[in-house]
Amino acid sequence: MGYEFITDFEHWLKSQKKCAHNTTIKYLINLKKVVLIEVKNGWLAKDPFTGFKMSRANVNRHALTDSELAKIVEKDFENTRLNQVRDIFVFCCYTGLAYSDVNKLNRKDIIDGYAGEKWLVINRQKTDSQSRVPLLPPALQIRENYQHHPLSVVKDQLLPVLSNQKINSYLKEIGDVCRIDKPITFHLARHTFATTVTLTNGVPIESVSKMLVNSSLKTTQIYAKIVDRKISEDMNLLKGKLSSAAQKPN
Repeated sequence: MGYEFITDFEHWLKSQKKCAHNTTIKYLINLKKVVLIEVKNGWLAKDPFTGFKMSRANVNRHALTDSELAKIVEKDFENTRLNQVRDIFVFCCYTGLAYSDVNKLNRKDIIDGYAGEKWLVINRQKTDSQSRVPLLPPALQIRENYQHHPLSVVKDQLLPVLSNQKINSYLKEIGDVCRIDKPITFHLARHTFATTVTLTNGVPIESVSKMLVNSSLKTTQIYAKIVDRKISEDMNLLKGKLSSAAQKPN
């Protein structure tokens, strides 16, 4: 195995498997971990990745706006399944959970936290790191609504979560009914929590990063790039302060 194999593998992933650039890089990073083990054990003479550059491309993280989230929250779909999927999606918009996390939630994951508030405390499926999120009123209300749901009782789940494939199919229908002009998938809920629900409303990026259990602050800053409204509001406050200071007599 040499440098040529790595470049050929990259080309094969992109051309034959139709992988996007960042997905290709993810597979290459995983391969490199295995290769380094082989080098350390003397099974390979040298690291074939030497000189091979791997960098992820910046991606735009879409999120629901305040008005789009309100449309989904307030809509009565007159269909039990659609309302159920909507509620689980909205719960994650207010907690930042991914599908794999909300799917394994049970009642013991809600604890009495600081100042008697209800907190959600779980180990994230993806990173096995603990996520600690104070529950906002919309999330608490959804939790109350499903306390006695048959699926929740039988499976001891906090919420009656359907399969990821079914949920995303229903979410597409929800987006169409609410006339939201952006693709709605379950992961959009996590982006919405990071931007519209928290950062835009002044929650410090360090706190958001801890609740999302991101590996670094840099990861959370990807979300912050799209919060133009918050930036505008902050700068307008600054303009007001500067204007007031300029008008004060010397």
